[in-house]
Amino acid sequence: MRFLSLQRARRSAHITHMPVIRARLLMMNAALGPLDYKVPDGMNVEYGQIVIAPLGPRQVTGIVWEEGRLPANSVPEAKLRPLLSAVDVPPIRGELRRLIEWTADYYIAPLAAVARMVIASGGALRGPATMTEYRLSGGMPDRMTPQRERAIAALEGEQATIRELSGLADVSEGVLRGLVNQGALEPVEVDVDRPYTRARHDFDEPDLSDDQRKVSARLVEAVATRKFAPILLDGVTGSGKTETYFEAVAEALKDDRQVLVLLPEIALTEAFLKRFGNRFGAAPVTWHSSLKSTERRRAWRAIASGEAQVVVGARSALFLPYANLGLIVVDEAHEISFKQEDGVRYNARDVAVMRGHFEAIPVILASATPALESLHMATSGTYEKLDLPSRFGGAQMPEIRLVNLTEEQPGRGSWIAAPLRRAMFERLERGEQSLLFLNRRGYAPLTLCRNCGFRFQCPNCSAWLVEHRLSQRLSCHHCGHETATPEKCPECGEPDCLVACGPGVERIADEVAEMLPDARVALVTSDTINTPEKAAQFVAMAEGGAIDVIVGTQLVTKGFHFPELTLVGVIDADLGLEGGDLRAAERTYQQVAQVAGRAGRGAKPGEVLIQTRHPDAPVIAALEAGDRDAFYDAETEARRHAGAPPFGRWAAIIVSAEDDAEAREAANRIGNSRPRLDDVMILGPAPAPLALLRNRYRYRLLLNARRSAELQKVIRQWLGQLDHPPGVRVGVDIDPYSFV
Repeated sequence: MRFLSLQRARRSAHITHMPVIRARLLMMNAALGPLDYKVPDGMNVEYGQIVIAPLGPRQVTGIVWEEGRLPANSVPEAKLRPLLSAVDVPPIRGELRRLIEWTADYYIAPLAAVARMVIASGGALRGPATMTEYRLSGGMPDRMTPQRERAIAALEGEQATIRELSGLADVSEGVLRGLVNQGALEPVEVDVDRPYTRARHDFDEPDLSDDQRKVSARLVEAVATRKFAPILLDGVTGSGKTETYFEAVAEALKDDRQVLVLLPEIALTEAFLKRFGNRFGAAPVTWHSSLKSTERRRAWRAIASGEAQVVVGARSALFLPYANLGLIVVDEAHEISFKQEDGVRYNARDVAVMRGHFEAIPVILASATPALESLHMATSGTYEKLDLPSRFGGAQMPEIRLVNLTEEQPGRGSWIAAPLRRAMFERLERGEQSLLFLNRRGYAPLTLCRNCGFRFQCPNCSAWLVEHRLSQRLSCHHCGHETATPEKCPECGEPDCLVACGPGVERIADEVAEMLPDARVALVTSDTINTPEKAAQFVAMAEGGAIDVIVGTQLVTKGFHFPELTLVGVIDADLGLEGGDLRAAERTYQQVAQVAGRAGRGAKPGEVLIQTRHPDAPVIAALEAGDRDAFYDAETEARRHAGAPPFGRWAAIIVSAEDDAEAREAANRIGNSRPRLDDVMILGPAPAPLALLRNRYRYRLLLNARRSAELQKVIRQWLGQLDHPPGVRVGVDIDPYSFV
């Protein structure tokens, strides 16, 4: 990540409150470019003000921007059309406007596309402050239909708009309006902007260990100092990182300043909310994709006004218009889900640091397995590093053993080797919990016909369809295409001939149920735990002892604390090492180390069994030895030798079109016009590993540049001189994490 100089950043973040006479607007449509308008007499407009302006016969939304920071408009003042109105919300602050500019510049994205993430709730910009929602009244309609019956069953305990209830019940809005007319659904007037319950910094102060007190004192000092301070909080799993940085949150609350906590997964939200409520006596404000439109409006306006004290959310919460931000925490900061893979391809971890830079506040990056780039920033002195080297309360790190699958082969049709089976039997007999990890959703990654060899492939992508037996569907995990699992082969027509190849978590769960028929098994994937409410239900069952064996994907690798969970089994540790991912070893280490950290977090000792066919691979050997530093040292040297991040920089150019020849021609045209530079190596173009995605053919170029190269400038000048047919899309991914 590239940092602006501190002096330049502070100058550019200067806030101007002078009234504006001629308003230059950043429009929300990137194709329009900036437009100038006249400010009518009597209208008070500041920089950052969100306004409504005329555009032809339409009314559009824009943000008043400093003239010198956007391209000039040559329209004479006499021909300018007047603004229509100013939206009744606080102006976008200068610090956030500078972050928008930096993000657009660094990630080579349209300024308007970044600004749209700030105005992420259209409902927040308009009234009224009340709206009508609907809920079941308890009455029944005169005539029951299957659709009405399904709706009534699905909407028990729900209250939302007709459109939202339609989605929840999977029925048309017409069906629901019929239930309203019949009195089965009743209207409820809702105060959209009602205040949130206030959190108290001293509600339940914790008993911290000596290590936690030392680290928390430094974090509290950083908040009180009110200066930019990027801090890497490096603590082993179970060391109490959350409780420790909660003290910094408490300091910000005491000073009446806002806090943002970024979490990588929506499934982690409910567990975090419970811990937060226990510490501060009230729930924080949440921000994620599952919020209803009324909840998004309420949260956005509370954040903009300063009423929202603590916001817990996914990466998009980073661009919300905080009125008085005092602290940012990025929890599980190593997680790749902080990287946006479409639209504006930003990394929330890095943008969070830059927001802290512009706001002049501390940023805490918390992780048990930090990204190598973050460790390098700490080693170089750019980040301050604070350590929590031991588990809280005397709990010990689990014992880790390898299961060599070339020697301990599971039986035919089985994926759990004998040592892991024995360990699971022992845990069940002792009333303890086990967790099996395989980062592959569904039942099997490939289904084929044993008669003719036909393989089920996605019609929109160059990917196999994954069998999901729970839903009896074949699904593409890239574009979302689904089809029912057929009873016979569509190619040869042979019945009962389809074979599932390879394991997914559903198949592992079936094997556990067959192996341990008395065990209570929970399947934890994004298919089964897809809302915060379902995540809360799972956590309650696991904590209450209602689950014996958890089988899950990467969702189970972080954030959960189950004291009775004493065994973790990794079904296939080699899975993440396959393919062309340049960070494969680091990701594998992080994932396996994180899931291993779920074992033995209470008073009972933990054990981790890692199944592998490559026990001598450096990353597997490091996991067995528990020697994180040795692995990171070796990986650092390999990156240094390859000129890879953090010692060099990567960027990808992705070319796509619905016509393969058109995409290939555009990619070749880009490749043939490449600049010849000593400090930038350009590879490609070549067909992307996922050559067809959502019916678009894809080609990629990869740039490997020295740290000294002005990479964004090179790419802008290179691509800016080329024109492409309307059907061709050219995307740029700075610091890519995905290479498909």
